[in-house]
Amino acid sequence: MTTTTATLTHDLIGVGFGPSNIALAIALKELSQAGGKDLDALFLDKQQQYSWHGDTLASQSELQISFLKDLVSLRNPTSPYSFVNYLKQHDRLVDFINLGTFYPCRMEFNDYLRWVAEDFANQARYGEEVLRIEPVKSAGTIQKLKLISRDSKGQEQARHARAVVISSGGTPKIPEIFTAFKDDPRVFHHYRYLSSLEKLPCTQGKPMRIAIIGSGQSGAEAFIDLHESFPHVKAEIITRASAMKPADDTPFVNEVFGPAYTDLVFANTPEGREKHLREYHNTNYSVVDPELIEHIYGVLYRQKVSRQPRHAVLCRQQVEAAVATPEGIELTLRDLATGQQRTHRYDAVILATGYERRSHKDLLAPLEDYLQDYQVDRDYRALASPELQAPIYLQGFCESTHGLSDTLLSVLPIRSEEIGKALYQNLGKNRSEPLATALASA
Repeated sequence: MTTTTATLTHDLIGVGFGPSNIALAIALKELSQAGGKDLDALFLDKQQQYSWHGDTLASQSELQISFLKDLVSLRNPTSPYSFVNYLKQHDRLVDFINLGTFYPCRMEFNDYLRWVAEDFANQARYGEEVLRIEPVKSAGTIQKLKLISRDSKGQEQARHARAVVISSGGTPKIPEIFTAFKDDPRVFHHYRYLSSLEKLPCTQGKPMRIAIIGSGQSGAEAFIDLHESFPHVKAEIITRASAMKPADDTPFVNEVFGPAYTDLVFANTPEGREKHLREYHNTNYSVVDPELIEHIYGVLYRQKVSRQPRHAVLCRQQVEAAVATPEGIELTLRDLATGQQRTHRYDAVILATGYERRSHKDLLAPLEDYLQDYQVDRDYRALASPELQAPIYLQGFCESTHGLSDTLLSVLPIRSEEIGKALYQNLGKNRSEPLATALASA
């Protein structure tokens, strides 16, 4: 494999150009306006074009937090990059107000993010997947980092940066029992929902029986989409839980997603942080919006009234085995209450089994000896040995130290400003004194 090396050293390279790094790009732009000097920032994203969860945007998919928690409003509500300004620029502000909701559909929020990303197109390179980040040693210290990326043609390229911000997002979690189905188009993770569904016979109007593994928000949205978009599909949710559980988004509980809670969680002991995460686990994991639960229950109830069973929600079921046959995917389910086992045959299986956050560890493997087990300080900078002087920041991988909001949209505006100011402080050692003074008062 041929690797070309760019001689230019960027001040910053961001891995991924999703909401976190878009928010950072905005913060850096606004900080430069206050400080009078730009950072040379470049963002690399493996997608061929901008899209936020684009392959999961089913018709019933709605945002689960207020539009006011956009990329900027909590920090700077007068910013031209706000969701309100997006609506104004697209001549939909009055129409959105008439909806009487704080929760836009994800399709619209994806369009908002794309609209913002287009303003930073000169700083983004799409279709480049960062493979690893290596040290560049000089006189016993590491002042620069080398990022190796690969484009869609398989060509590798190396770039140098004085700082790196990793916002590469979650990796689909595939239960071990389904790893053997990697190349079987009948079994796929929800992150590939729309493109995988297009390859199934149901899109041609043919009957299918589809299993959905997992009873969180993604699984529930897939269930409703299959029900409403494909009348010949029989969908069954399979979950170990005893019931579909509602997400707690009541006002007092929602305060845990506010920026002030980041300080509270970080200042706590490791034991206190773990207790906090357990206490509020039901705000974000394996839960469903109450309205969507009611919708699903209503669908199942009407089936009983009409005596035309079509769908099902199978609770307390553990998948014990999965076997591929020409006729379908056979799942052996064990009832966790009775221990009884039964085998069901499905034409397809959707894995709504969530995500894991470990892509940063793969990227930073060449630097592992310099890092302190991927722990971070309050400003999200990875703790490192004195030799590693090039700062590395992590976005979306700090839930254990910064709280449940770390993987969500809730704190993006504040976090991006914190990282932006830290970048200027750490990279500003060789920059003008007026810049440092301006940022200190920003």
